[in-house]
Amino acid sequence: MRTVYLGTSPFAAAVLRRLAASPHRPTLVVTRPDRPRGRGRRLASPPVADAARELGIELDQPASVGDERARARIAEQRPEAVCVCAFGALIKEPLLSEQLLLNVHPSLLPRWRGAAPVERAIMAGDEQTGVSIMRLTAGLDSGPVCLQVAEPIEPDDTYGSLSSRLEALGGELLVRALEQSPPCSEQDESLATYADKITARDRVLDPSRPAIELERVVRALTPHIGAHVELQDRGTLGVRAARALPTGGPAAGVLALDGPVPVLGCAPGALELLIVQPPGRRAMSGEDYIRGHRR
Repeated sequence: MRTVYLGTSPFAAAVLRRLAASPHRPTLVVTRPDRPRGRGRRLASPPVADAARELGIELDQPASVGDERARARIAEQRPEAVCVCAFGALIKEPLLSEQLLLNVHPSLLPRWRGAAPVERAIMAGDEQTGVSIMRLTAGLDSGPVCLQVAEPIEPDDTYGSLSSRLEALGGELLVRALEQSPPCSEQDESLATYADKITARDRVLDPSRPAIELERVVRALTPHIGAHVELQDRGTLGVRAARALPTGGPAAGVLALDGPVPVLGCAPGALELLIVQPPGRRAMSGEDYIRGHRR
């Protein structure tokens, strides 16, 4: 099947590589414009742009995929399907009506529609998530679902480990959808939940919450975003790995540094900080942080 691909993120780049290895290799990849990133604010290409160049696929980076020029360039390819994954910008009419758009979404829709489905599934303590292939419509991830496969969320899964499995699953399901053209079914709106974009507030490990919830936050934001503890001196301490203790530990809000690793008192329980990242420094074990603190 002749395809065009729209995507931006590392997740989308992984799905693109699988699609490019199939008989449905895209003739055009469309992604977002380069943006300043990092401390130096240097222009950097989206991961999908890098992947398209590596794969030797024609690339377009319009300011808006909905403008007349961008839509015309897609139409020139005469695609039978436009495949979308984590594009990161709203796709609107008339493009929605001009093309068949198949979207790869990493959740079991209608659960976790929106921007951060993998993170929100881990934070919520879900036992499973998955990938859905759906027809893109004007609503937020509300189009009819064509294929869906579940993936367990393991107790030690981070965003990194879970998303890598979902990337592989997403690529396989997209290729299957293109080959089989399965019928699509409308979603049950009464079951819809929404995965809001991760904010600065989501990153703060609030000790007034149970330790088990904070452990899930750390796993959900590792390694790509990162959670942190707010220190009494108004600084922050990044947390890259943690373990919840159901009982014991210091009082809620107290960060104890008198043991082998830092321990944050929660309500209830306590959170052992196994890998931390002080400001401006590399990540280190909790043991190394304690040793440095005692010097």
